[in-house]
Amino acid sequence: NLVARFKDADSGSVSVGGHDVREFTCESLLRNISMVFQNVYLFQDSVENNIKFGCPEATHEQVVAAARAACCHDFIMALPNGYDTVIGEGGSTLSGGEKQRIAIARAMLKNAKIVILDEASAAIDPENEHELQKAFAHLMKGKTVIMIAHRLSSIRNVDEILVLEDGKIAERGTDAALMATDTKYREYQTLYEQANEWRVVR
Repeated sequence: NLVARFKDADSGSVSVGGHDVREFTCESLLRNISMVFQNVYLFQDSVENNIKFGCPEATHEQVVAAARAACCHDFIMALPNGYDTVIGEGGSTLSGGEKQRIAIARAMLKNAKIVILDEASAAIDPENEHELQKAFAHLMKGKTVIMIAHRLSSIRNVDEILVLEDGKIAERGTDAALMATDTKYREYQTLYEQANEWRVVR
């Protein structure tokens, strides 16, 4: 909210490129930010127009390139009319993983310098997670990325992890540094890994 100026800070400041975000207009700031949220909203329009939302002047070839990078080209081509398929309001005709990858393609096409991923993989099933992680890797190349996540597998390779408790930074460091000491982060990772090993036994 603060980076994109949906809200302004009550105290302190948020800087982009060494400048307080309050020096920018909201419009100029948002031109340089792409966002992928947990709850993706898609319009009742063609798949292509949904991907082009962040960059209306894009060509079909650019849309396809973004879809390939976001690992969604194959399932789009399997739809009744490919990129011209009209999807339901809010993306109701697609699975959660499919909607997320279309949102990533949209963000890739916009090619903004700052990318905010807000719980972008929270609703993804295990079958789609690997494809989504590949899409994230493409999206993040050469960008400043802020990733908000409870799904800890998605943040292991980031440059710096901030652990928040009660609105304050409790721990910070790389995955390796935080795992090497007795931290909340290591506790969370251990619990996460144990949960992934649970199986239903008949």
